[in-house]
Amino acid sequence: MTILAVTGLAKEAEMAGVAGVVAVAGGGDADGLAQKLNALHGDIRGVISIGLAGALSPLLQVGHVVIADQIMTGAEIWDCHETWRVRLTSRLPYAHQGQIFGSDVIIDKADTKSALHAATGALAVDMESQVAARFAASRNVPLAALRVISDDATHVLPPAALVAMKPDGGIAIGRVLGSLLRKPGQVPALIRTARTSNKAFAELLRCLNLCGVGIAGLDL
Repeated sequence: MTILAVTGLAKEAEMAGVAGVVAVAGGGDADGLAQKLNALHGDIRGVISIGLAGALSPLLQVGHVVIADQIMTGAEIWDCHETWRVRLTSRLPYAHQGQIFGSDVIIDKADTKSALHAATGALAVDMESQVAARFAASRNVPLAALRVISDDATHVLPPAALVAMKPDGGIAIGRVLGSLLRKPGQVPALIRTARTSNKAFAELLRCLNLCGVGIAGLDL
């Protein structure tokens, strides 16, 4: 039996691919990620959306952990598996609990984050949770989500960060450099984004170590 970890970045997938887990990176392409997941076969015991996320709630800071009780979009909502959620929170008792919003586009502006939080109440946003939720529902298996905040609700992502992700979850260095050449004034913001991401990655690794084999979901 295997837990499927759904991520955005290849680095997240590499970190999440611990014992009992198969990780798939989406690279910001919801349709492509759905195709990758639908092509999977074998005994999938549960699906967890895991990795970094942007804060929608102004109370969340970089490095804070969010465990979802629900995943939502503007038109859909899925409940996360209660036993799995409780098990995650028992191992990560400092984590925030609430809704995670799954978006097919990058939410990069502070005012957009604020409006989305006001409209939905969701704590955080990422680009894979809704794909993971649809797949879990289609296979009738437990669903969970664990995300670490890499940019707070006031953080505006620089243009280079918006073009950085490749469909395989890797980093498109050429596109990043091209963006910097066109807009060199974004360098300080990009450095800040890199620093906050590194802090979030460190916390994600700590979470994975605390959750253990199968990210706390293998024997549900």
